[in-house]
Amino acid sequence: MNAPVTAPLGSNKEWVERRAKAVSRGIGMGAPVMAARAEDSEIWDIEGNRYIDFGGGIAVVNTGHRHPLVMKRVYEQLEKVTHTCAMVMPYTPFVEVCEKLNAVAPISGDKKAALVTTGAEAVENAVKFARAYTGRSDVIAFHGGFHGRTLLGMALTGKVLPYKAKFGPMPGGIWHVPFPVAHKGITVEDAIHGIELLFKCDVEPSRVAAIIIEPVQGEGGFYIAPKELMVRLRKLCDDHGILLIADEIQSGFGRTGKFFAMEHYGVEPDLMTAAKSLAGGFPLAAVVGKAKIMDAPDPGGIGGTYAGNAIACAAALGVFDAFEQEKLLEKAEKQGQLIMKKLNAIKAKGKGMPMGDVRGLGAMCAFELVTKHGGSEPDAGAAKALAAKCLERGLLILTCGVYADTVRMLTPLTASEAILNEGLDILESAILGN
Repeated sequence: MNAPVTAPLGSNKEWVERRAKAVSRGIGMGAPVMAARAEDSEIWDIEGNRYIDFGGGIAVVNTGHRHPLVMKRVYEQLEKVTHTCAMVMPYTPFVEVCEKLNAVAPISGDKKAALVTTGAEAVENAVKFARAYTGRSDVIAFHGGFHGRTLLGMALTGKVLPYKAKFGPMPGGIWHVPFPVAHKGITVEDAIHGIELLFKCDVEPSRVAAIIIEPVQGEGGFYIAPKELMVRLRKLCDDHGILLIADEIQSGFGRTGKFFAMEHYGVEPDLMTAAKSLAGGFPLAAVVGKAKIMDAPDPGGIGGTYAGNAIACAAALGVFDAFEQEKLLEKAEKQGQLIMKKLNAIKAKGKGMPMGDVRGLGAMCAFELVTKHGGSEPDAGAAKALAAKCLERGLLILTCGVYADTVRMLTPLTASEAILNEGLDILESAILGN
């Protein structure tokens, strides 16, 4: 048998040109290079250039690229079952992942879980569970929140560009209120007043099935929900028979130093969504909630052909192994402290690109770029330029925010201190223009 012929990889430029001809323009491209190999917190492109990864596949590889414990589970599962459809003939990893999610979700009492494929699916199914249980239709979300690119996900998302532009009209029954951002003058009182106004002017509380919130906004700019907001939302929901949904797709799985960010608040949601780092780079998402809510839909009302794929479930079990064996929650806390110290030190120098607000919860850290030192006017152009500068120097970073002015840190929690410091030094030199 002849050995397979392997075509030369070619250059980044060649492949970017091929991509432009073959791939929809609607699928964005942050870095004009092609990944060829990745290990832990490093990526190499097809030309052999090395990059330190501060993007983590948008918070997908909290356990690092190709973590050995994840890959071990995957290889073992590949020799057993790859797909039967969990709704046709189930397999044990599906059940095990649900059991582990139920065990760690910060919700008291009996819990159940449902596995799907993407974060947007998890959000849509959380709404389905809420509607089935309450018999109500409407949902309240927040300005700046991101809940996916499907039609309902877009409707819930509180950011127009690029997610909603050209795709309207959106489904009805979705309402948005302000998300508190202290340095922009938006308070908890503004958020609660926004809900109260909705109840007076637009929708009666008895028609609202759920309020959905990200404890730390992802695409919206890594704004951290104040504890007072969560406490008041919980009471408001209890007063009106509304369910509280915590969207933990980006903030979950150790990103904030807790398994889920809601653990910082001492407030229990009724339902939670998880995805991204749940399976360490394999497509898997989940809804976890109170058992009586999770059992509200009829059999067959929840699911999907690939929902809870066997390989992805095995990978998720490897993620749980990594967290348990390597104390990744402690590492997240230490990583966050190091990042915040460095970012504040760079800002304090008052040189180079002007930095605005610096914020973080655990290892979910970010900073804004503004038009002048000491100012607050967002500078989206500077954020885009900084990402390009960092890439040239071997560091991959991601931007976000309603104003596209925020740089977010999503370094794998497994990154060594040496690599973390190397990446932060590159970031500093790019900001200061050294």
